[in-house]
Amino acid sequence: MLELDGTPKAPAADLIKDATDASFVVDVIEASQTVPVIVDFWAPWCGPCKTLGPAIEAAVTKAGGRVKLVKIDVDANQAYAGQLQVQSIPTVYAFFQGKPVDGFQGALPGSEIDAFVEKIAALAGEPEDDGLTAAIEAAEQMLQDGEATDAAETFAAILQEDPANAPAYAGLVRSYLALDDVDQAEAVLNGAPAEISTDPLLEAVHAQITLAREAANAGPVAELQAAVDAAPDDHQARFDLAVALHANGEVEEAVGQLLELFRRDREWNEGAAKAQLFKIFDAREAKDPIVLNGRRKLSSLIFA
Repeated sequence: MLELDGTPKAPAADLIKDATDASFVVDVIEASQTVPVIVDFWAPWCGPCKTLGPAIEAAVTKAGGRVKLVKIDVDANQAYAGQLQVQSIPTVYAFFQGKPVDGFQGALPGSEIDAFVEKIAALAGEPEDDGLTAAIEAAEQMLQDGEATDAAETFAAILQEDPANAPAYAGLVRSYLALDDVDQAEAVLNGAPAEISTDPLLEAVHAQITLAREAANAGPVAELQAAVDAAPDDHQARFDLAVALHANGEVEEAVGQLLELFRRDREWNEGAAKAQLFKIFDAREAKDPIVLNGRRKLSSLIFA
């Protein structure tokens, strides 16, 4: 279910924290699934850092829980700074839904810092109008109850009132997917207004459509499992097994096979295992345990 009621303001202790390489996945990757996270790479000896730090902390506090700040001392924690190619400090990166989305280097004027923080905070969107919120929640409940046709009609009615409503567009796409009408789902998605085309909710249903088309061509799980058992280094067979498992509803098992393929050869087929993992992650809710565990394991493999 989409959470459209707004998020309670977090206490200051949760908004700003010091992190390490060991806590980066939890404090940044996982935390940014629902709330944008700004990462400030700094060092105690850095003069500009002493100016930027308090200014960005004040801007994050003013945002009232819509964005978080994580501070990383690069002298003591070099792994992620290296991965993100931090070449000078201060360097600031913003993460949302586990991915870096923006950033800058050097100290900025206070007005520019405020504008940057506000832009990042806005990535999570604003709460919907109360009437539309109730209608969206009702449609989501219909979808959960298996009433996909009624859900589609309700989402369509919401779009008549608010043609750029990303949750309603995503809900309408998922309704058609639930009705096994992939073509209509794709047509709806393609008709979304340009201003919401990159909304995370629409990116999620785009991934769902891609996975649904793959499922239509998936091979038999038993045969593919036998092929992998007979030849563990047959990467294509393992990839096909993952696709078949996902099509069969065995999502956790599919993620496991893709992680094993990534462990064996991360560059195979131009990084197909990692791309497929992100496709699965993007298609599911950010708080899904399969997504959280899968992202954690993938990060461990990447930075091992």
